[in-house]
Amino acid sequence: MFHPQSGSDPLVIGFLLVPRFTMMALFSIIEPMRIANRLAGRTLFQWQSYSLDGEPVAASNEMTILANCALGEVDFVPTLILCAGFEPQAVENRALFSQLRRLVRKGTCLGAVDCATHILAAGGFLDSGRVTMHWEAVPAFREDFPSIEVSGELFEVHGKTFTCAGGTAAIDMMLHLIATRWGHKLAADVSEQLIHDRIREPHNQQRMHIPARLGFANPRLERVVTSMEARLEDPLTTEELVRIAGVSGRQLERLFRKHLNETPTSHYLKLRLGRARHLLRQTNMSVMEVGIATGFGSASSLSRAYRSIFGRSPRQDRSEITSSSAKPPLRTAQA
Repeated sequence: MFHPQSGSDPLVIGFLLVPRFTMMALFSIIEPMRIANRLAGRTLFQWQSYSLDGEPVAASNEMTILANCALGEVDFVPTLILCAGFEPQAVENRALFSQLRRLVRKGTCLGAVDCATHILAAGGFLDSGRVTMHWEAVPAFREDFPSIEVSGELFEVHGKTFTCAGGTAAIDMMLHLIATRWGHKLAADVSEQLIHDRIREPHNQQRMHIPARLGFANPRLERVVTSMEARLEDPLTTEELVRIAGVSGRQLERLFRKHLNETPTSHYLKLRLGRARHLLRQTNMSVMEVGIATGFGSASSLSRAYRSIFGRSPRQDRSEITSSSAKPPLRTAQA
Protein backbone atom coordinates (compact mmCIF):
# COMPACT_ATOMS: atom_id res chain seq x y z
CA MET A 1 0.00 0.00 0.00
CA PHE A 2 2.83 2.38 0.87
CA HIS A 3 6.26 2.52 -0.73
CA PRO A 4 8.04 -0.74 0.12
CA GLN A 5 11.01 0.67 2.04
CA SER A 6 13.34 -1.97 3.41
CA GLY A 7 14.95 -2.69 6.75
CA SER A 8 14.31 -0.53 9.76
CA ASP A 9 14.09 2.72 7.82
CA PRO A 10 11.04 4.83 8.72
CA LEU A 11 8.15 5.02 6.31
CA VAL A 12 8.29 8.51 4.82
CA ILE A 13 4.96 10.03 3.82
CA GLY A 14 4.21 13.36 2.21
CA PHE A 15 0.83 15.07 2.28
CA LEU A 16 -0.32 17.33 -0.52
CA LEU A 17 -2.86 19.63 1.10
CA VAL A 18 -5.45 20.99 -1.28
CA PRO A 19 -7.32 24.16 -0.22
CA ARG A 20 -10.45 23.30 1.80
CA PHE A 21 -9.10 19.82 2.63
CA THR A 22 -10.71 18.02 5.57
CA MET A 23 -8.68 18.27 8.76
CA MET A 24 -10.30 15.14 10.20
CA ALA A 25 -8.91 12.91 7.45
CA LEU A 26 -5.42 14.40 7.73
CA PHE A 27 -5.19 13.99 11.50
CA SER A 28 -6.72 10.50 11.30
CA ILE A 29 -3.59 9.53 9.37
CA ILE A 30 -1.04 11.55 11.33
CA GLU A 31 -2.14 10.66 14.85
CA PRO A 32 -1.81 6.85 14.45
CA MET A 33 1.72 7.44 13.10
CA ARG A 34 2.65 9.71 15.98
CA ILE A 35 1.31 7.27 18.56
CA ALA A 36 3.01 4.31 16.85
CA ASN A 37 6.35 6.15 17.03
CA ARG A 38 5.84 6.83 20.75
CA LEU A 39 4.76 3.31 21.66
CA ALA A 40 7.53 1.70 19.62
CA GLY A 41 10.17 3.93 21.16
CA ARG A 42 11.63 4.64 17.74
CA THR A 43 10.76 6.42 14.52
CA LEU A 44 8.56 4.18 12.43
CA PHE A 45 7.05 7.05 10.43
CA GLN A 46 8.18 10.44 9.21
CA TRP A 47 5.94 12.92 7.43
CA GLN A 48 5.88 16.32 5.80
CA SER A 49 3.15 18.51 4.36
CA TYR A 50 3.27 20.18 0.95
CA SER A 51 1.09 22.73 -0.77
CA LEU A 52 0.80 23.76 -4.39
CA ASP A 53 2.72 27.00 -3.80
CA GLY A 54 4.55 26.41 -0.53
CA GLU A 55 2.16 28.65 1.39
CA PRO A 56 -0.06 27.61 4.34
CA VAL A 57 -3.27 25.85 3.32
CA ALA A 58 -6.71 26.55 4.79
CA ALA A 59 -8.76 23.49 5.64
CA SER A 60 -12.53 23.27 5.39
CA ASN A 61 -12.79 24.17 9.09
CA GLU A 62 -10.96 27.44 8.28
CA MET A 63 -7.81 26.55 10.22
CA THR A 64 -4.58 26.54 8.24
CA ILE A 65 -1.66 24.13 8.15
CA LEU A 66 1.90 25.22 7.38
CA ALA A 67 3.54 23.54 4.41
CA ASN A 68 7.15 22.40 4.49
CA CYS A 69 7.53 23.36 0.85
CA ALA A 70 5.80 23.53 -2.52
CA LEU A 71 5.12 20.27 -4.33
CA GLY A 72 7.35 21.39 -7.21
CA GLU A 73 10.33 21.54 -4.82
CA VAL A 74 9.95 17.88 -3.82
CA ASP A 75 12.54 15.78 -5.65
CA PHE A 76 11.15 12.48 -4.40
CA VAL A 77 8.89 11.20 -1.65
CA PRO A 78 8.18 7.47 -1.25
CA THR A 79 4.45 7.94 -0.61
CA LEU A 80 2.36 10.99 -1.39
CA ILE A 81 -1.18 11.26 -0.02
CA LEU A 82 -3.49 13.85 -1.55
CA CYS A 83 -5.89 15.44 0.94
CA ALA A 84 -8.94 17.27 -0.39
CA GLY A 85 -12.44 18.26 0.64
CA PHE A 86 -15.48 18.77 -1.54
CA GLU A 87 -13.76 21.13 -4.01
CA PRO A 88 -11.01 19.04 -5.65
CA GLN A 89 -11.81 20.31 -9.15
CA ALA A 90 -10.47 23.75 -8.18
CA VAL A 91 -6.86 22.51 -8.36
CA GLU A 92 -7.13 20.05 -11.23
CA ASN A 93 -4.86 21.37 -13.97
CA ARG A 94 -1.99 20.30 -16.20
CA ALA A 95 0.66 21.74 -13.89
CA LEU A 96 -0.45 19.62 -10.94
CA PHE A 97 -0.82 16.47 -13.02
CA SER A 98 2.65 17.03 -14.47
CA GLN A 99 4.16 17.26 -10.98
CA LEU A 100 2.38 14.09 -9.90
CA ARG A 101 3.52 12.20 -13.01
CA ARG A 102 7.09 13.35 -12.38
CA LEU A 103 6.99 11.82 -8.90
CA VAL A 104 5.28 8.63 -10.09
CA ARG A 105 8.03 8.10 -12.67
CA LYS A 106 10.53 8.20 -9.80
CA GLY A 107 8.59 5.53 -7.92
CA THR A 108 6.23 7.50 -5.67
CA CYS A 109 3.12 5.66 -4.49
CA LEU A 110 0.02 7.86 -4.75
CA GLY A 111 -2.84 7.83 -2.27
CA ALA A 112 -5.98 9.90 -1.91
CA VAL A 113 -8.26 10.50 1.05
CA ASP A 114 -11.79 11.85 1.11
CA CYS A 115 -12.56 13.58 -2.21
CA ALA A 116 -8.97 13.65 -3.50
CA THR A 117 -9.84 10.48 -5.44
CA HIS A 118 -11.37 12.88 -7.98
CA ILE A 119 -7.94 14.44 -8.58
CA LEU A 120 -6.33 11.06 -9.27
CA ALA A 121 -9.15 10.18 -11.64
CA ALA A 122 -8.96 13.50 -13.50
CA GLY A 123 -5.20 13.10 -13.90
CA GLY A 124 -5.47 9.58 -15.29
CA PHE A 125 -3.80 7.87 -12.32
CA LEU A 126 -6.61 5.35 -11.78
CA ASP A 127 -6.22 2.99 -14.73
CA SER A 128 -7.48 -0.16 -13.01
CA GLY A 129 -9.12 -1.41 -9.87
CA ARG A 130 -11.90 -0.04 -7.72
CA VAL A 131 -11.64 3.19 -5.78
CA THR A 132 -13.38 4.63 -2.77
CA MET A 133 -14.09 8.07 -1.40
CA HIS A 134 -16.42 9.81 1.02
CA TRP A 135 -19.94 8.49 0.40
CA GLU A 136 -21.39 11.98 0.01
CA ALA A 137 -19.20 12.71 -3.01
CA VAL A 138 -19.80 9.42 -4.83
CA PRO A 139 -22.83 10.53 -6.92
CA ALA A 140 -20.94 13.51 -8.34
CA PHE A 141 -17.85 11.36 -9.00
CA ARG A 142 -19.92 8.82 -10.91
CA GLU A 143 -21.35 11.57 -13.08
CA ASP A 144 -17.80 12.69 -13.98
CA PHE A 145 -16.18 9.24 -14.27
CA PRO A 146 -18.86 6.64 -15.10
CA SER A 147 -16.28 4.05 -16.19
CA ILE A 148 -14.48 3.95 -12.81
CA GLU A 149 -15.91 1.53 -10.28
CA VAL A 150 -16.53 3.10 -6.88
CA SER A 151 -17.00 0.92 -3.82
CA GLY A 152 -18.36 1.64 -0.36
CA GLU A 153 -15.17 0.29 1.25
CA LEU A 154 -13.30 2.22 3.92
CA PHE A 155 -10.18 2.02 1.78
CA GLU A 156 -9.07 0.38 -1.46
CA VAL A 157 -5.55 -0.68 -2.45
CA HIS A 158 -4.59 -1.53 -6.03
CA GLY A 159 -0.92 -1.78 -6.90
CA LYS A 160 0.91 1.38 -5.91
CA THR A 161 -2.26 3.46 -5.69
CA PHE A 162 -4.68 3.55 -2.77
CA THR A 163 -7.79 5.51 -1.90
CA CYS A 164 -9.55 6.09 1.42
CA ALA A 165 -13.02 7.34 2.32
CA GLY A 166 -11.58 9.87 4.76
CA GLY A 167 -12.80 10.70 8.24
CA THR A 168 -12.12 7.95 10.76
CA ALA A 169 -11.72 5.43 7.92
CA ALA A 170 -8.18 6.81 7.66
CA ILE A 171 -7.52 5.57 11.20
CA ASP A 172 -8.45 2.03 10.14
CA MET A 173 -6.27 2.28 7.04
CA MET A 174 -3.27 3.25 9.16
CA LEU A 175 -3.99 0.58 11.76
CA HIS A 176 -4.01 -2.03 8.99
CA LEU A 177 -0.69 -0.72 7.73
CA ILE A 178 0.81 -0.84 11.24
CA ALA A 179 -0.51 -4.37 11.80
CA THR A 180 0.86 -5.58 8.47
CA ARG A 181 4.32 -4.10 8.96
CA TRP A 182 4.87 -4.23 12.73
CA GLY A 183 2.27 -6.67 14.03
CA HIS A 184 -1.26 -6.72 15.40
CA LYS A 185 -0.15 -5.97 18.98
CA LEU A 186 1.19 -2.53 18.08
CA ALA A 187 -1.87 -1.77 15.94
CA ALA A 188 -4.18 -2.74 18.82
CA ASP A 189 -2.19 -0.61 21.26
CA VAL A 190 -2.42 2.40 18.92
CA SER A 191 -6.16 1.79 18.51
CA GLU A 192 -6.64 1.81 22.28
CA GLN A 193 -4.68 5.04 22.62
CA LEU A 194 -7.08 6.58 20.11
CA ILE A 195 -10.06 5.17 22.08
CA HIS A 196 -10.96 3.41 18.84
CA ASP A 197 -12.76 0.31 20.06
CA ARG A 198 -11.92 -1.95 17.10
CA ILE A 199 -9.93 -2.07 13.89
CA ARG A 200 -12.53 -2.09 11.15
CA GLU A 201 -12.01 -4.19 8.06
CA PRO A 202 -11.96 -2.40 4.68
CA HIS A 203 -15.33 -3.90 3.71
CA ASN A 204 -17.12 -2.38 6.71
CA GLN A 205 -19.70 0.13 5.51
CA GLN A 206 -18.94 3.84 5.58
CA ARG A 207 -22.47 4.73 6.60
CA MET A 208 -24.62 3.48 9.43
CA HIS A 209 -27.29 0.95 8.50
CA ILE A 210 -30.54 2.66 7.56
CA PRO A 211 -32.50 1.68 10.72
CA ALA A 212 -29.73 3.04 12.97
CA ARG A 213 -29.32 6.16 10.84
CA LEU A 214 -33.03 7.01 10.74
CA GLY A 215 -33.98 5.62 14.14
CA PHE A 216 -36.42 2.81 13.37
CA ALA A 217 -36.50 -0.99 13.42
CA ASN A 218 -38.86 -2.29 10.76
CA PRO A 219 -37.64 -4.61 7.96
CA ARG A 220 -40.42 -3.62 5.54
CA LEU A 221 -39.63 0.05 5.91
CA GLU A 222 -35.92 -0.66 5.60
CA ARG A 223 -36.49 -2.41 2.25
CA VAL A 224 -38.48 0.53 0.92
CA VAL A 225 -36.02 3.22 2.04
CA THR A 226 -33.09 1.20 0.69
CA SER A 227 -34.86 0.94 -2.67
CA MET A 228 -35.61 4.67 -2.64
CA GLU A 229 -31.95 5.54 -2.03
CA ALA A 230 -30.91 3.26 -4.88
CA ARG A 231 -33.37 4.80 -7.38
CA LEU A 232 -33.07 8.59 -7.23
CA GLU A 233 -32.47 9.20 -10.94
CA ASP A 234 -35.43 7.06 -12.02
CA PRO A 235 -37.84 7.18 -9.05
CA LEU A 236 -39.95 4.16 -8.22
CA THR A 237 -43.70 4.50 -8.51
CA THR A 238 -46.00 4.21 -5.52
CA GLU A 239 -47.15 0.83 -6.80
CA GLU A 240 -43.55 -0.41 -6.98
CA LEU A 241 -42.86 0.79 -3.43
CA VAL A 242 -45.97 -0.98 -2.18
CA ARG A 243 -44.86 -4.17 -3.90
CA ILE A 244 -41.38 -3.92 -2.32
CA ALA A 245 -42.87 -3.39 1.13
CA GLY A 246 -45.33 -6.24 0.73
CA VAL A 247 -48.16 -4.24 2.29
CA SER A 248 -51.05 -2.13 1.04
CA GLY A 249 -50.62 1.51 0.12
CA ARG A 250 -52.46 2.60 3.25
CA GLN A 251 -50.27 0.39 5.46
CA LEU A 252 -47.15 1.81 3.84
CA GLU A 253 -48.37 5.35 4.61
CA ARG A 254 -48.92 4.35 8.24
CA LEU A 255 -45.43 2.83 8.48
CA PHE A 256 -43.81 6.05 7.26
CA ARG A 257 -45.91 8.26 9.52
CA LYS A 258 -45.29 6.07 12.55
CA HIS A 259 -41.52 5.71 12.16
CA LEU A 260 -40.46 8.78 10.15
CA ASN A 261 -43.35 11.19 10.75
CA GLU A 262 -43.83 11.85 7.04
CA THR A 263 -45.34 10.27 3.95
CA PRO A 264 -43.44 8.02 1.52
CA THR A 265 -43.78 10.74 -1.12
CA SER A 266 -42.26 13.47 1.05
CA HIS A 267 -39.41 11.23 2.21
CA TYR A 268 -38.59 10.23 -1.35
CA LEU A 269 -38.68 13.87 -2.48
CA LYS A 270 -36.27 14.90 0.28
CA LEU A 271 -33.87 12.13 -0.71
CA ARG A 272 -33.87 13.28 -4.33
CA LEU A 273 -33.47 16.93 -3.39
CA GLY A 274 -30.64 16.04 -1.03
CA ARG A 275 -28.85 14.36 -3.94
CA ALA A 276 -29.58 17.40 -6.12
CA ARG A 277 -28.02 19.67 -3.51
CA HIS A 278 -24.88 17.53 -3.36
CA LEU A 279 -24.54 17.63 -7.16
CA LEU A 280 -25.01 21.39 -7.25
CA ARG A 281 -22.32 21.87 -4.62
CA GLN A 282 -19.82 19.33 -5.91
CA THR A 283 -20.07 19.49 -9.70
CA ASN A 284 -20.38 21.98 -12.53
CA MET A 285 -23.52 20.26 -13.81
CA SER A 286 -26.25 22.62 -15.00
CA VAL A 287 -29.53 22.82 -13.10
CA MET A 288 -31.15 20.91 -15.96
CA GLU A 289 -28.53 18.13 -15.74
CA VAL A 290 -28.95 17.93 -11.97
CA GLY A 291 -32.70 17.70 -12.46
CA ILE A 292 -32.35 14.80 -14.86
CA ALA A 293 -29.92 13.03 -12.51
CA THR A 294 -32.44 13.24 -9.67
CA GLY A 295 -35.61 12.30 -11.51
CA PHE A 296 -37.10 15.72 -12.28
CA GLY A 297 -38.45 16.31 -15.74
CA SER A 298 -37.22 19.89 -16.09
CA ALA A 299 -35.13 22.57 -14.43
CA SER A 300 -38.30 24.41 -13.44
CA SER A 301 -39.80 21.40 -11.65
CA LEU A 302 -36.54 20.89 -9.75
CA SER A 303 -36.44 24.59 -8.84
CA ARG A 304 -40.00 24.57 -7.49
CA ALA A 305 -39.40 21.51 -5.34
CA TYR A 306 -35.98 22.79 -4.26
CA ARG A 307 -37.36 26.12 -3.12
CA SER A 308 -40.15 24.42 -1.17
CA ILE A 309 -37.61 22.47 0.91
CA PHE A 310 -34.56 24.73 1.10
CA GLY A 311 -36.17 28.16 0.80
CA ARG A 312 -34.04 29.21 -2.17
CA SER A 313 -33.54 28.25 -5.80
CA PRO A 314 -30.80 25.85 -6.91
CA ARG A 315 -28.85 28.71 -8.49
CA GLN A 316 -29.09 30.83 -5.33
CA ASP A 317 -27.92 27.91 -3.20
CA ARG A 318 -24.95 27.23 -5.48
CA SER A 319 -24.03 30.92 -5.48
CA GLU A 320 -24.14 31.12 -1.67
CA ILE A 321 -21.94 28.05 -1.29
CA THR A 322 -19.40 29.46 -3.75
CA SER A 323 -19.28 32.76 -1.84
CA SER A 324 -18.92 31.11 1.58
CA SER A 325 -15.92 29.02 0.44
CA ALA A 326 -13.82 32.19 0.16
CA LYS A 327 -13.82 33.00 3.89
CA PRO A 328 -10.41 33.91 5.38
CA PRO A 329 -8.69 31.39 7.68
CA LEU A 330 -9.03 31.83 11.44
CA ARG A 331 -5.74 30.46 12.73
CA THR A 332 -2.64 28.53 11.78
CA ALA A 333 -1.57 25.11 13.03
CA GLN A 334 1.63 23.14 12.49
CA ALA A 335 1.21 19.49 11.51
